[in-house]
Amino acid sequence: MLRAVLDTNVLVAGLSSRRGASFALLNMAMDKCFDLLASPALWLEYESVLKRPAIVKVHQLSTRDVDDVLNALCGVVEPVQSHFLWRPQLRDPNDEMVLEAAINGAATHLVTFNLRDFDPPVQRHLLVGTVRLGPVACCPSDFLKLVEKSS
Repeated sequence: MLRAVLDTNVLVAGLSSRRGASFALLNMAMDKCFDLLASPALWLEYESVLKRPAIVKVHQLSTRDVDDVLNALCGVVEPVQSHFLWRPQLRDPNDEMVLEAAINGAATHLVTFNLRDFDPPVQRHLLVGTVRLGPVACCPSDFLKLVEKSS
């Protein structure tokens, strides 16, 4: 089974348009087509970002609507406890919690629109020496294709 952590930008995109891969992935997560993973820190970021006035203008959902979406996702998300901190690995410190959730949750994929933020040192997957450790970073459309193939 595919196991994925969604970067916050994927949730914003999924709630802002019903046309893209991000929206489809949110629906597939609800249908348990893949294991959705999130740490408490990442979940709090989801809530904080989705309720920012600038982001609300983009997705046009009320605070209650955002709460309803997050509550629905709570029913399918697998909580991830961070047993190890992997900081610093990335050039953007705000992405560290996404990577930590993915590694600690044994995710197969980290889904994001910011692939460059995970290159290098991650180079789309964390390398320790020559051993791949952690998830493959990919964009929503690529992960959607993988989910559709595996269903």
